[in-house]
Amino acid sequence: MPIQLLPISLANQIAAGEVIERPASVVKELVENCLDAGASQITIDIDQGGRRRIRVRDNGGGIPRDELALALSRHATSKISSLSDLEAIQSLGFRGEALASISSVSRLTLTSKTAEQEQAWQAWVEGRDMQAELAPASHPQGTTVDVQDLFFNTPARRKFLRTDKTEFSHIDEVLRRIALARFDVRFQLLHNDKIVRQYAAVQTPEQYIRRVGQVCGNNFTDEVIAIDEQSGPVRLWGWVAPAHACRHQADVQYFYVNGRMMRDRLLGHAVRQAYGDSLGEDRTPTFVLYLELPAQDVDVNVHPAKHEVRFHQARQIHDFVLAGVRQAVATQKSQSNAEATSGSQHGYISSNEALAQQVRELQPQHRDIFPTRTTVSPSAVADYANFATPTRAPSEDSASVETTKSDSKVLTIIQQRFALVENKSLALLNLQQVQHHYLQHQLSQQAKIGLAGQPLLIPVKLTDPDIVTALKSVDTKELALLGIRIECSKQSVTVLDVPSALRQTDIASSMRTLVSKRNSQQELIAWLAHHQVQTNYSMAQAEHWLQYVRELNDCPASFWLAVTLPSLPEALR
Repeated sequence: MPIQLLPISLANQIAAGEVIERPASVVKELVENCLDAGASQITIDIDQGGRRRIRVRDNGGGIPRDELALALSRHATSKISSLSDLEAIQSLGFRGEALASISSVSRLTLTSKTAEQEQAWQAWVEGRDMQAELAPASHPQGTTVDVQDLFFNTPARRKFLRTDKTEFSHIDEVLRRIALARFDVRFQLLHNDKIVRQYAAVQTPEQYIRRVGQVCGNNFTDEVIAIDEQSGPVRLWGWVAPAHACRHQADVQYFYVNGRMMRDRLLGHAVRQAYGDSLGEDRTPTFVLYLELPAQDVDVNVHPAKHEVRFHQARQIHDFVLAGVRQAVATQKSQSNAEATSGSQHGYISSNEALAQQVRELQPQHRDIFPTRTTVSPSAVADYANFATPTRAPSEDSASVETTKSDSKVLTIIQQRFALVENKSLALLNLQQVQHHYLQHQLSQQAKIGLAGQPLLIPVKLTDPDIVTALKSVDTKELALLGIRIECSKQSVTVLDVPSALRQTDIASSMRTLVSKRNSQQELIAWLAHHQVQTNYSMAQAEHWLQYVRELNDCPASFWLAVTLPSLPEALR
């Protein structure tokens, strides 16, 4: 067969195969066009799950008469005109394929009126060369696209459609996603002439949660954690569910990048990783999140259906999302633990607050044993500073000996990181010190055969001359024993693997520190261990670490802080 140009109708059908998967795909493309036209009210009317009819009407700016026929042509758009426009997309649509593709596999009628025109006009396509016919029509300002008999001329595609109920459920989900993207627009969805969904427009952030509840259910909004983090021009805001309230299925996972719904693996990984071990294998992250950043920093032209994006600073975006969600989840978890602990003590709330205050008064001089971690909330760092290990060890007649007996018990948690332990006397067990001791021991054992490296989700390229020179000066075998794997080029080093303790740190800073500490294994191990120490603990975890202390042959005195509280209720003595 000789090389020849494809007929226009066939080329459009091929394009439709990329863009139009099912009726829901048509709805998505048409509603996005409505939003780009500035509509504040959109009505979607569906018959027989969309196979019979899809009609979308808006009150947007409309299409001038002279541009109606052009609107049905391939690669015709009003949204971009130059390469610079493409590199900074602000609109949802931009390729100009939607209407041409839809009209090639259906019977499409386009009716529109602008504010300047006295008369509305209608366009439809017939014939193999896709020539549009125009006629006057009656229509208010805005546009209506009427799509009938979808895939009537492509039987192979039509037979893959599911039941009307299934196809409509996909349309419903598309509208749910769009409704969460545009709180300021009123949406109405009908199926077989019956109103199924109505989303009223809301204007203030305080009202947004109402629509979120409509879309995601009150079970989500009742326990939701609000997020609003900003770093320069990048902002992450929205809502996530606490770990215990996350759903068993991934049906409430909405992530938007500059108003565009995404199914991006990088972003999904960041959110999942933010929950850490607190999320069981039977649950999945539940969230509605919005990422805003300069349009030129993200490429939306990497997927035919625009479901994926590519970030120019992918690593930084991943870590920004990870840190934002992690901080919100950790803060909520700390509050929940505090409430649960207080409730379990039956009226000892005021006593515990008194204890916390007296500990501060008894130990006026403190020091931080762990450097501040960038992923820890400022409040957690401040709390830890107030409860850090005392500079002097407790005396021999303190509670450190008595509380290691098997009948000692944890009464409560103070500031989420100290366990109030009682036997014959009271003492505070520094849970961070205990965990750090355990982690040091584990890492020391692993270091005898070499630390295990874990691959970074996105390799990090280092170009700072000092770091590059320092890493190149270390033998690759020695780096491998530290769990580090790198690739070197003339002026840079790309870090591929790091020890698990460093995966969530600033890699450039961590590499500099690691190289400086590599000649002192004890110092290096202590530094690595601190990155895995928690910032808050539950009762169950406190009891676990108390048992660990009981089993130690030589219990460090720094684990304990003696407390004398004559004012405590008798039940707590």
